[in-house]
Amino acid sequence: CDNFDSDKEEPCSAPKHPHHEEMGRREFTLGKELWIEADDFMVEPVKGFFRLYPPKDGQAGSRVRLRHGFVIECTGYDTDANGQVIAVHAQYFPDSKSGTPESNNYKVKGNLHWVNAKNAIKAEVRIYDRLFTDPHPDSGDKNFLDAINPNSKQVITAYLEAGLGHIPAEQRFQFERHGYFVADRVDHSDQTPVFNFCVGLKDTWK
Repeated sequence: CDNFDSDKEEPCSAPKHPHHEEMGRREFTLGKELWIEADDFMVEPVKGFFRLYPPKDGQAGSRVRLRHGFVIECTGYDTDANGQVIAVHAQYFPDSKSGTPESNNYKVKGNLHWVNAKNAIKAEVRIYDRLFTDPHPDSGDKNFLDAINPNSKQVITAYLEAGLGHIPAEQRFQFERHGYFVADRVDHSDQTPVFNFCVGLKDTWK
């Protein structure tokens, strides 16, 4: 957010569970530089895309709300030597913070998940998919070994809210838009957080 003070840390608050306020709230901060998901930006937006895209043909870039934060407007982006997008630029509107009366003056369709780049924690996340590519790997004369999914386990690096930096092993969380994850029983620690995927949000397997 180019017009956000680099020394500023804006306090934000969100319920720990969207439908159970009695579970309490979590506190976090918003800063000048944020991590967002790559899928939340398109240089050439398709029809019905309500997330971030840049200005074009004299039209302003898209406006979205940073979840539990401010409304921002995309102003541009940077690419590397291969044309890969490596950064998205935006301006934020100081009077648009969620929960304030003035925020009602801003009507946007998109809401973005984000984490503060300044204090996000780096974690190993293990994504587990089905062991087999065939729902009936041993039926008939099939050799089940031929149906083993080579991508049944993927290990990725993720950036998470700072509040997940000091949690015990085997504690479970929902990573919004992705599913439920559990801190690994053996490998997880404050120094090297490790989370395992356990339950998805939707499943279309038939």
